Amino acid sequence: MLFNSLSFVLFLVIVLALYYSKIFNWTNKKRLLLFASYVFYGLWNPPLVILLWISTIVDWVAGKKLAVEENQRKRKLWLLLSMCVNLGFLGFFKYRDFMLDNFTSVVNSYGYGYQAQPMDIILPMGISFYTFQTMSYTIDMYLKRTERARTFLDFALYVTFFPQLVAGPIVRAQDLVTQFYEEKKATINQFIWGLFLLTIGLFQKVVLADTLLSDTADTVFGSKDILTGLDAWTGTLAFSGQIFFDFAGYSTCAIGVALMLGIILPDNFKYPYAAIGFSDFWRRWHITLSTWLRDYLYIPLGGNKHGVVRMYSALMITMLLGGLWHGAAWTFVVWGAIHGIYLVIERMLRGKIHIKINAFSGILLALLTYTLVNITWVFFRAREFSVAKNMIYSMLSLNGDGEKLLGTFDIVKVMSLISILFICHWVMRNTSMKEVSQKTSPIVLGIVWAIMFFLIAISQGSGEQFIYFQF
Repeated sequence: MLFNSLSFVLFLVIVLALYYSKIFNWTNKKRLLLFASYVFYGLWNPPLVILLWISTIVDWVAGKKLAVEENQRKRKLWLLLSMCVNLGFLGFFKYRDFMLDNFTSVVNSYGYGYQAQPMDIILPMGISFYTFQTMSYTIDMYLKRTERARTFLDFALYVTFFPQLVAGPIVRAQDLVTQFYEEKKATINQFIWGLFLLTIGLFQKVVLADTLLSDTADTVFGSKDILTGLDAWTGTLAFSGQIFFDFAGYSTCAIGVALMLGIILPDNFKYPYAAIGFSDFWRRWHITLSTWLRDYLYIPLGGNKHGVVRMYSALMITMLLGGLWHGAAWTFVVWGAIHGIYLVIERMLRGKIHIKINAFSGILLALLTYTLVNITWVFFRAREFSVAKNMIYSMLSLNGDGEKLLGTFDIVKVMSLISILFICHWVMRNTSMKEVSQKTSPIVLGIVWAIMFFLIAISQGSGEQFIYFQF
């Protein structure tokens, strides 16, 4: 079920009506949310709910054992069970074809005529998100950084909570499961703000990402030819806006829906295109994933406490695996590798070059960061290296003799929208939407809300799923 569908609107109205009715106590309301979460996920592909059940049961049992077991060897075995089940599901459903294709290519390079039997595996929606979320629970239990969930119902709801089930934010147990211990009910202000956030998220997805930007990005990245530099940059900028509005839109919807239920979810984006440097970018983009990778991969690999060589190695490994997490293709690995190289170079230069950050130098560095980030988006969006190669060549050479795909209107539309996006991120980089809204007249907010709602209603978006559902 998609947030940007009428079926979800009906689903949410029914859930909210039952949730705030007086016929259920808190335990039954949690059961209602759990059932609603399974319905929300199961309407996409009912049999794959079984994966959620298996993951939930395995991690609940593992966490329960880790809470009382003192024998270190047995603790490691329970942790290993959890990780093998979760990573096993992830590897089989998401990376099986990728690994098999690469194995076939290597074998056939030695003259064998091996052909793999295709299995046509369906990728479970959001599997990368909920496996990382459940793994964080058992890892934290093993490291004794969190307490065991009080009841199986609380834990099952933590795993499947429908607003953030399929595309995050990736929430730690201590931040979400503990909210289920006492009855939650949104205040009037929270409910209204949650509804406002839901509208903003849908506006970002339906109007900005799908209606205004996706066609341009698809046209440019759908070409296998050398393009003019202007077309290549326009298509890349269009995708940079599309993926932000699409993913930030989902996160905003998720936070808004949860808030309408009285549940607080963490921010996942903080105006990343105004980042000054790449460390700052990853503190602002997909925050819950970047902190997950930091805490459960980068720091265990040594972090920054064992010398620069190990630090840079840990950084590159983290970013390479972070790229692979996004998709089973070498283009995603290259995307992660380039970000890793950016971060390594930034840390190497940090102690040698000292720049005083003011309004002028800050915005120049933010523009430089955003420009270099756009180079990486080419590999994220391109389905084949040949397309990425042509795009990079067109962008860097500013080739005026390449194929012309876009009309003047498309170019002006994208450039105007991305310029506004960058300016808004720069203006908002040290504040929040909540703080700005508190300083804004309710009449102005009401007008903005009405305009967004109107544009959502009349937009001709295709109703496509969110981009990160495929991850």
